[in-house]
Amino acid sequence: MSEGSTLRSTTTGKGAPAVQIAQLKAQIEAVFLGKSECVELALVGLLGRGHILLEDVPGVGKTTLARALAASTELGFQRIQFTSDLLPSDLVGVSIYREDTRTFEFKPGPVFTQLLLADEINRATPRTQSALLEAMNEGQVTVDDTTHSLEAPFVVLATQNPLEFAGTYPLPESQMDRFMLRISIGYPERSEETNVIRRYNQGDVCEGLKPVLSREEFIAKSRYRTR
Repeated sequence: MSEGSTLRSTTTGKGAPAVQIAQLKAQIEAVFLGKSECVELALVGLLGRGHILLEDVPGVGKTTLARALAASTELGFQRIQFTSDLLPSDLVGVSIYREDTRTFEFKPGPVFTQLLLADEINRATPRTQSALLEAMNEGQVTVDDTTHSLEAPFVVLATQNPLEFAGTYPLPESQMDRFMLRISIGYPERSEETNVIRRYNQGDVCEGLKPVLSREEFIAKSRYRTR
């Protein structure tokens, strides 16, 4: 497959100009160096309303890629570190009793965003992992028999380390099935590694990014539909 061929095929539909998608890809590649194919696959996942699993070792830029995707598309972004003591309520939210009104008020968790980075997802218990299943499949969560819709688009960008398994819980097949793409980033080439170091010495590489597409434009150019 030649470079960019996948994105060209996804932008030939109605109302999806290839020029803007190419600009989006170019901006992300300007901060996520030397991994053009990974950027292309990530954009395919987003435009195809699919969740993405980044399976690689720490330090290869998984968080940078997620932040660049969110900033370039004006999507809301939340990052949550999955640990063994993370509870489902820490992810989806909890109902709190208010003494003044004598009612329960729902406090939404970090899953109520548009691009959720679930960092090291396999370090959480299966109970917490399963809390994501309804959100990933239905675009909603249920707390205390009440269903709360998530704002569209909703994409989970999950990461896991394929080399260290101590203290981890393998993702069940039912959860693996929720991911459209499974991407391995890998270390940059030696020629790009120097550029990466120089960039990071200059500060936050994602801080100055401007949206290439607004949220509304992104929805119009992808398969997303607001509920």
